[in-house]
Order: sequence, then C-alpha cells, then structure tokens
Amino acid sequence: MEKKITRSTFKSFLKKNEGKIFVKKDSDFDGMTDCVQHNNDAKFAPAYFTDRNFDNTLGVVGVWLVGSSRDYFKHYEDDKFVGIKYYNCCGSGIVAVMK
Repeated sequence: MEKKITRSTFKSFLKKNEGKIFVKKDSDFDGMTDCVQHNNDAKFAPAYFTDRNFDNTLGVVGVWLVGSSRDYFKHYEDDKFVGIKYYNCCGSGIVAVMK
C-alpha cells in the first residue's frame, strides 16, 4: 500500500527537487465560464518560481492549492516523469521530475 501524499509531502517534493521541477497544468478555473476548464494542450514545461501568492502556489507558477483538506494528491508516473498529481476545486496539474 502506498503512503498517503499530503500537502507536506507535496511541499517537500518541491523543495527537494528545486531546479528540476516540471509542471503540467491539466485544468484551471475560468472566471468567464465560472467553472474549471480542461486544458487539452497541456504539456510538461520547466517550472518557473515566484514569491506571489506563496500560500497557494508554494512558489511554483502554474500550481494553485486551496488549502486545508480541499486539496487532493496522488502519485504520478509515466515513461518520462515521476511526481505528484494535485487536484482541487480550482483545477488540477502535475509537478514532476524527469526519470
């Protein structure tokens, strides 16, 4: 059985792999439609870092967490990347490193 991934696990993964992180933004909230829209063109791209909205982004552009028990995490792995998938009421994405 796999260990449960928490916000702390997610934060630790980002810190441990700083400079090697890739982000894929699968969906995000669209104010024009007032709902979460899927991004059909989502691809992994090198992460950019920011100091803005740190509580929600944890310093990574493209990540948006809502906090408390409303964020969900699970292990992600494909033939090129390994990381963590996150999802919540504002969207979903993956932070990963190359294998």
